[in-house]
Amino acid sequence: MDSLDIIRKGKPFQAVDVFFLMLKSLYLLVGLFVGMVFQLEAQITKEFIIEGKEGLDLVRFDFSSYNGLSRFKGESYGHPLRAHAHLSRANILPSFTERFSQGVLYASIDHHDVESQSLRRRISQRIFSGENKGSEHSWFIDLDKGVLYDLNFDLGMGESQIDLANLQVSKCKINSVTADVSLQYSSDVPNPARMDTLWVAINMGTINANRMNYSNAEKMFFDINYGTLNLSMVGGIPKGSTISAMVGAGSVNIDLPSGSLPYIIRVKSTAMCKTTIAPHLKKIDHKTYVSEGYKQDADNLMTFLVDVSVGTISLK
Repeated sequence: MDSLDIIRKGKPFQAVDVFFLMLKSLYLLVGLFVGMVFQLEAQITKEFIIEGKEGLDLVRFDFSSYNGLSRFKGESYGHPLRAHAHLSRANILPSFTERFSQGVLYASIDHHDVESQSLRRRISQRIFSGENKGSEHSWFIDLDKGVLYDLNFDLGMGESQIDLANLQVSKCKINSVTADVSLQYSSDVPNPARMDTLWVAINMGTINANRMNYSNAEKMFFDINYGTLNLSMVGGIPKGSTISAMVGAGSVNIDLPSGSLPYIIRVKSTAMCKTTIAPHLKKIDHKTYVSEGYKQDADNLMTFLVDVSVGTISLK
């Protein structure tokens, strides 16, 4: 019976009725306050901008985020680094540092979890409870097309979208705990710099590496404990490359370049791994295959090293 029924029936208010009415009002105010707090937290933004430096030769950029969505791409803003973040909680804020020395700009963004919950517990929650905190934080990072970079990304849980098109990159290292990493070159312009090493490693998840021939990398490493690697090479590499694809349990799917280009594929697998080989490949040794254009001494020779313990390998 609510207060209106009491009035209609001519029954006087009692102290207990007044108490419950006040309690309902208090709950309503608390609920509105909590909703406003959550809304404000969801609107927390941070922005970091680095201005250009005279005599700048290289930018060493270290980025670390414990979860969320991270997007990286090249834009012509005239700044070596421009980072914009949408954060959901005020008690977990990133730190930013920069230092310029002898032509090298050292920039770092560190967004780590200050809560006491262990990494193993967070991973277990995501796997077994269906919890996905990937939307808690969002990072949008723009790099300058006219600057040479050494990139080091340390990612926790969530999703990463990295487009290195038109960027000059001498080295790129990506490490993730449990996430989906999308790495691509969205344009047909190859990396102007000869990349020493492209290294991507995740504990669990999927790596989608598209058009990696445009990276102009001397060495590429893709390493997954549990998950899937989808790798595409739409063309050759002018100076050749060694591409290592390693999966503990899962699958490796490689879209190979044209058979007229020189490349060799060496497969390491167990009886618990199924392998599908493209018909244009020629077997020259145990689990070793070459393209029609293979030449052992070719300057642009590509060497694929594929290692899967349990799962599938598809070369097409």
